[in-house]
Amino acid sequence: MSEVRIDVHRDATEVTQALRRDVREGLTADVKWLPSKWLYDARGSELFDRITTVPEYYPTRAERAILRSAAPEIAEVTGMRTLVELGSGSGEKTRLLLDAGTEHGSLRRFVPLDVSASALSASVDAIASEYPALRVDGVVADFTEPLDSLPGTAPRLVAFLGGTIGNFLPAERAKFFSSVRSVLGEGEWFLLGTDLVKDAGTLVAAYDDAEGVTAEFNRNVLRVLNDRLGADFDPAAFEHVAHWDDRHEWIEMRLRALRPMTVTIPGAGLTVRFAEGEYVRTEISAKFRPDAVRAELADAGFTLRHWWTDPEGRFAVSLSEARA
Repeated sequence: MSEVRIDVHRDATEVTQALRRDVREGLTADVKWLPSKWLYDARGSELFDRITTVPEYYPTRAERAILRSAAPEIAEVTGMRTLVELGSGSGEKTRLLLDAGTEHGSLRRFVPLDVSASALSASVDAIASEYPALRVDGVVADFTEPLDSLPGTAPRLVAFLGGTIGNFLPAERAKFFSSVRSVLGEGEWFLLGTDLVKDAGTLVAAYDDAEGVTAEFNRNVLRVLNDRLGADFDPAAFEHVAHWDDRHEWIEMRLRALRPMTVTIPGAGLTVRFAEGEYVRTEISAKFRPDAVRAELADAGFTLRHWWTDPEGRFAVSLSEARA
């Protein structure tokens, strides 16, 4: 088994403090909202893994098809000695990159970073067992906050896959891209997965599957508030809604109150009232056009070098180089 290490940049107390701040800000706003990162405790990560297998959810299959074809070229172009994955979760989606890097002979180290310590621990153990020649250094941290440093020997390839970049508002994306660029040296690499704009029917179905897995995943954020902050949400009193916003070209996931209710959240010092039909926005998932991706990356100091899509043109993976 390979050498394994997990660095904790954020302990449980800090996580709870951050959740408390987000809840106070989001649930006292005129239009209530919660950051999507709080969907992902251990149970939420398991539910998301299930979402990736439902027929309506195409992004994971499309991205996997791209990586299956492009991974050897990515390893050749980058010569990566360290692969860093932001938002690692189970780590399943990077195995094609790990295979390509080890077969190329350059890859020596894998650094998965995730906000969920439990999900990261499981991922690290599995990867270390499957790739005994790699050093595996897990990092418990929140990639939505500035990245102070990332371990590993250059050239590093930072991978941010799954279309998760779509969960950021435009200003947040700019901040995130700049944060990634700030920890990379000139000539290092950034691999980005982006879901592309397409017909609304396909998009809405992907976020409102017939089996109801996405609905259960969405309501999980209320269970997180119950568990961590002692709230008394009744998740069954909220309906899952997936809404396509044509102006912003993003999906909004919402939880809509089925009846008037008052919820207490002792851990945040809040009492929150909901009218029947009132909703909480729990996630946005922006969809992209190629020129916009190129421009946003360029603004942060990256030059887009390669662009791949699946055969149906639903999803894209781009490889960009950090430049001076």
